[in-house]
Amino acid sequence: MAERIETEAVGGGGEAGLVGDPGNKGLRLGSIGLMGNVIIGLSAVAPAYSLAATLGYVVDSVHDKAPAMFVLAFIPMLLVAFAYRELSRDTPDCGTTFTWGTKAFGPWVGWIGGWGLAVSAIIVLANVSEIAALYLFKFLGLHGLADSLLAKILLGSFFIIAMTWISIRGIVISERMQAILMFVQFAVLIIASVIALVKVGTGRAGEQAVTPEWSWLWPSGLDQSQIAAAIILCIFIYWGWDACLAISEETKDPDKTPGRAALLTCVILVATYVLVAYAVQSFAGFGDTGIGLGNDANDEDVLTILGDPVAGAVMSSALLLTVCVSALSSTQSTILPTARGSLSMAVYKALPEKFASIHPRYMTPAFGTGVMGAAALTFYLVLSLLSQDTLADSIASLGLAVAFYYGITAFACVWYFRSSLFASARNFLLRGLFPLLGGLAMAAAFIRSAIDMISPDYGATSVGGIGGVFVLGVGMLVLGIPLMLACFAHNSDFFRGKTLTATTEVKVPDVY
Repeated sequence: MAERIETEAVGGGGEAGLVGDPGNKGLRLGSIGLMGNVIIGLSAVAPAYSLAATLGYVVDSVHDKAPAMFVLAFIPMLLVAFAYRELSRDTPDCGTTFTWGTKAFGPWVGWIGGWGLAVSAIIVLANVSEIAALYLFKFLGLHGLADSLLAKILLGSFFIIAMTWISIRGIVISERMQAILMFVQFAVLIIASVIALVKVGTGRAGEQAVTPEWSWLWPSGLDQSQIAAAIILCIFIYWGWDACLAISEETKDPDKTPGRAALLTCVILVATYVLVAYAVQSFAGFGDTGIGLGNDANDEDVLTILGDPVAGAVMSSALLLTVCVSALSSTQSTILPTARGSLSMAVYKALPEKFASIHPRYMTPAFGTGVMGAAALTFYLVLSLLSQDTLADSIASLGLAVAFYYGITAFACVWYFRSSLFASARNFLLRGLFPLLGGLAMAAAFIRSAIDMISPDYGATSVGGIGGVFVLGVGMLVLGIPLMLACFAHNSDFFRGKTLTATTEVKVPDVY
């Protein structure tokens, strides 16, 4: 089947045929099903790594209400997911935010929305590659290398290069690899959580353990500041599910499957996060010593420290490997949607045509994938050599870029479908009210984050009395303006509305 699709769908010959028809960008059509789409969405989120890096700080903000925050943060994500689903059903284009933002609000908003997606990918790639290296060294017992900046940089750089190469090789090999990594990740998380909860329930978890309560699912007793801080953190642990929308043109039944995959991904994530949060809080307790969640030394990782107390050395090693695998899979799956976004932008002449190059054998946007890998590698090397604190602050700034382009997508849904919102109750809810609420939530998160991050005390660095997190987050978004102007100078057709408008037909052909 794959050979038949490759023969029929590949466009052009030579080293990399340039695709000029928006309806067929030369990708391998119909090669990914619902399960494969969900796997790629989940792997982009990197749930094990996200939990390890974030859960401790969420507990710091809201104490035992972390499960409630995961549920609460899930709501705006679900509302935005409805916007993605409706837009994907109408326009299953790999440009996602870029394409939809352009059709709704025009070329300038669409371009900067696409840039927001690219920024988030570059930032997270630099961080997850180092995390993958760090936890692999810990898993192998090479603690000296884990503490070595040079060793982490070399291995992290290797991971970025390797995953870029795998992404170039094709979407099918990417899906198969991600399926294995995702199975390992969820199996270890669920097994560890169940063992922890069973030990708590049978009184074998130790004196630090506490009895789980249903009240942990309700945010009572929290003020708005606490809730806002936790929600901002939770945006990071949910971010990435939209990766399954960026491969819509390579998905079977592209007008339905990607949207269903996005919603299913969000539901799987919230269920997993609540389960793990209950297990960690119950088993570790909230004390300020040992494995207690009140111990500041555990903030950066409250997940892997539980391995040995929960199930011995084997589980300890398994959790270390799981976080490594989680970060590694995210490295690869984050490259996929961003490279395809640049492909779409190039097809509509928002980027130089070279970005529309499709590899004649692998049928992937090879040039765009390579550029994305190179950008992430450069960003990683510069920040790592500049300061490890700066690298850490970059991941803290990720929420700005994520809220930015999620918000544009949600508002684009409302405006694009404005003429049909009152045609039915379904349209009003799924294309109007839900996306509008999701967009407003993302706008509020962006504004609140920016206000908090501008303080020099926010994060580990500051520049001229302004928080380094703010400088990195806003600075990376603002960098898109001169790049956009450069693209305008190179070819103004897109920006003059000649290549993509609200009425442009961009659906992929029915080749499955």
